[in-house]
Amino acid sequence: MIVLAKMTLGERIKYLREKNGYAQKFIAEKIGVKNNTLSSYESDKRQPDYDTLQKIADFFEVSTDYLLGRTNEPSPTYKASNDESDGLAFIDGEGPITEEEKEYLKESLELFRRMKAKKKE
Repeated sequence: MIVLAKMTLGERIKYLREKNGYAQKFIAEKIGVKNNTLSSYESDKRQPDYDTLQKIADFFEVSTDYLLGRTNEPSPTYKASNDESDGLAFIDGEGPITEEEKEYLKESLELFRRMKAKKKE
């Protein structure tokens, strides 16, 4: 059994790569770095910059918090989508939220804000 909480960033990257059956060269090409650079990340000799860290997270469909060891939950329950037209742009593990779910979230947020304001009074 692997205890992910104690794994380093490099160990998590290597774990995800091997778990998914990818070669270093393949991942390196996909995220736009050289193979030896990815090898250095996996051995914790180098740290990826923010953009590269995000590319790694996106490739493996995990959060950067997961890669950094801040959580053992590979991806958040909700993550931003590209449609931010109404200020609520979330998808869950089942895909984009419905209009009904958006309305419920808006109402819940408003209730939360009112309760928070009352506590300050």
